[in-house]
Amino acid sequence: MDKVFIKGLLVRGIIGVNEWERKRAQDILINVTVFTDTRRAGETDDIQDSVDYSKLARQLQTHAETAARFTVEALANDLVRICLENKRVTKAIVRVEKPGAVRFSRSVGVEVERSRDE
Repeated sequence: MDKVFIKGLLVRGIIGVNEWERKRAQDILINVTVFTDTRRAGETDDIQDSVDYSKLARQLQTHAETAARFTVEALANDLVRICLENKRVTKAIVRVEKPGAVRFSRSVGVEVERSRDE
């Protein structure tokens, strides 16, 4: 299966369980891999036959910036559902990270993997 990916999508949103985290937006780093068949798009060279990664990135960004989730797990599950709403996507892997959330670590986060048949 072919893959389309979005790497290092940096957004700012409310995420976290602590009171201070609920008051101001934080950096959220999103990485996405969606599984799709790119043969038709390769033949037609038409964006309508492919997963439009620009449109998908905007959808993910908009949701992450407005969802105000408490947990990274909840946000990751939201985003993987958005990916699977695209009829061309059969499977998606979404990684959501909070850079600098834990002292002495570069980042912490969650990665979820879902397929259309789940």
